Amino acid sequence: MTKPHAEYFDPKPVLDLIASIEADLQRLKGLVEQQVEKFDPANPHNKAPDGKLTEEGVECCYRMFDEGKSRYSVAQQMKISFAAATHRFNNWRKLGGTKRQRTLLG
Repeated sequence: MTKPHAEYFDPKPVLDLIASIEADLQRLKGLVEQQVEKFDPANPHNKAPDGKLTEEGVECCYRMFDEGKSRYSVAQQMKISFAAATHRFNNWRKLGGTKRQRTLLG
C-alpha cells in the first residue's frame, strides 16, 4: 500500500494575510495608546471645586510618577502642596508603582 500524494499547499497567501492583519492591529494599537497616554497636569478637570484632586487628577499624578517625576515636580505641575504630592506618591507605591492598574482618563 502506498500513501496518496498530499495536494500542494501554497502558504504564501496565508502568510501575506497574517502580515496584513498584524500591520492593521499594530496601527490600531498605536491609535489607542495615543489616546490612553494623553494627560495634562493643568487640566481643570483634575481638581474639584473644593480644590481636592478628582479621580482624573489622582491618575494624572500617578502617571507623572510612572514617568519618574519627583514629588516636587508633580506638586509644581499639578499646583498642589508638596505634602499632597507626597501623600499621592505613597498611595502610588502602595498600588504597585509602575506596575499598578492604570485607569482611563477623559
